[in-house]
Amino acid sequence: MTEQSNVINIDGKEYNQEDLDMTQKYLINQIKDLQIKSGNLKFQLDQLTVAQNAFTNSLIESVKKEKVKDD
Repeated sequence: MTEQSNVINIDGKEYNQEDLDMTQKYLINQIKDLQIKSGNLKFQLDQLTVAQNAFTNSLIESVKKEKVKDD
């Protein structure tokens, strides 16, 4: 099991999280949570994009088949 790093890098300078105050630790936790949420939303957007493309392609194929029948 790997040990989680308690050092963050801001503008090229390393800070040990244990040395930060409560507000700074809170802000780090907010940022981490937002990064996770952002990643989850990107994942969901990928799924939605693929699904939308599949439905769009199905509609296009359906219309093309109908047009061939009418000719």
